[in-house]
Amino acid sequence: MLGVVARRLAGVVTGTVTGAAELLLLVLAWPLRKRWTAPMVALERARLRVLFAQDSDPGPAGAGYLALRGLAGLLGGYLAMSLLFLGLLFLAGAGWAALTGQVIPVSLHFPGIRLITETRIVGLVSGLFLIGVGGFCCLGVVAVERRLAARFLGPGTSERMRRRIAELTTSRSGIVRAVDDERRRIERDLHDGVQQHGVALAMLLGRARHDPGAAADLVGQAYTESRRLLDELRSVAWRVYPTALDELGLRSALAGVAEWSSVPVTIQYGLAGRPVPEVETALYFVTREAITNAVKHAQAHDILVVLTEDERTVSVVISDDGRGGADPAGAGLSGLARRVLALDGVFEVTGSEGGGTRVRATLPRQAPCG
Repeated sequence: MLGVVARRLAGVVTGTVTGAAELLLLVLAWPLRKRWTAPMVALERARLRVLFAQDSDPGPAGAGYLALRGLAGLLGGYLAMSLLFLGLLFLAGAGWAALTGQVIPVSLHFPGIRLITETRIVGLVSGLFLIGVGGFCCLGVVAVERRLAARFLGPGTSERMRRRIAELTTSRSGIVRAVDDERRRIERDLHDGVQQHGVALAMLLGRARHDPGAAADLVGQAYTESRRLLDELRSVAWRVYPTALDELGLRSALAGVAEWSSVPVTIQYGLAGRPVPEVETALYFVTREAITNAVKHAQAHDILVVLTEDERTVSVVISDDGRGGADPAGAGLSGLARRVLALDGVFEVTGSEGGGTRVRATLPRQAPCG
C-alpha cells in the first residue's frame, strides 16, 4: 500500500515537472512541434505505465494532448504539492513546539464564539487538514491524468475494430470447439451407457428366445435392464439440455441439479427475473459443470452457488470446500470459458491445493448480437 502511494506521489511530482516542460515547449518551440511531440508523448506513456500502472496503446496523441496534460499536471501538481508542503510545515512547527515546551496561547474569534488554544494544537490540526486536502488533490490529478490517457493514448477506431474482429474470431473458434467437445461427450454417454444397456437387453431377450425354460427369469432381468436403459436415456437427455430450463426457468433447473448431486448443494438465488435464454443457458451449464467437477474431482463435502445481478451483468459463483487444484485449461473448464467468452462474459477459476475452488462467471444481461 505504501509503495502504491509513493508511486502515485512520484507520478504527480514528475507530472508537474514534465507538464511545465511541455507548456514551455508549446510556447517557445511551436514551429518545431513535429520533432518533439512524439518523444514527449512516449515519455508520458512510460511515466503513466511505471507510476500510475496505466497501460496505453499507440494512438493519435499530439500537441493537443500535451497541452491539456501539461495544464492539468502543472496546475494540479503545484496545488497538491503546495498544500502538502504547507501541511508538513505546520506539523513540523507543532512538533518543534512540543519538543521545546513552548506554549503560546492563541485566541480565535468566530461569530458568537471565542476559542482559546495554543500553537501546537493549531499547527497539528492545520497540518493534518492541509495534508488531507493535498492528498485529495493528488487523487484528482491522477484521475485526470488517467482520463486524458484513456481519451488520447488509447486505441483509435480502427484499432478497436481490429481488436473486436480478433475477439469475435477467437470466440467463434471457441464455440466450434465447444460444440465438438459436447458432441464427443454425448457420443461417450451413448456408447458407455445407453449402448451397453441396449446390448445387455438384447442378449437377455436372445437367451430367453432360445431357452424357453428360463424365459420367465430372463424376461424379468430384461425388464429390469430396460428400466435401466430408460433411466440412462433420461439422464443423457437431461445432461444434453434439461427441459425444466425452458419450462420452469433457471431456479428450478438448478434445483434439479442440486437434487441429483451426491454432495449437499446450497443455492442462493438473487435474480429478480429470468435472464435472456442465451445467458440463462450459459449460467446453467457453468453451474452444473462446476458442481460435477467438485463432486467428481475435488472430493468436496459442501457446495455453495450464489447468483447475483446488477444493472448490466448477471453473475454466478460456485465455491466448494474440496481439495482444490482445479485446472482452468482442462477440457471441462476450458469449454465453459469458451461458452462464457462467446457471450462477452468473464470466466474466472481461483483456488489452491487444499483450499477449495471458486468458479465465477459474469455475463452481460443482454447477449451480444455478434
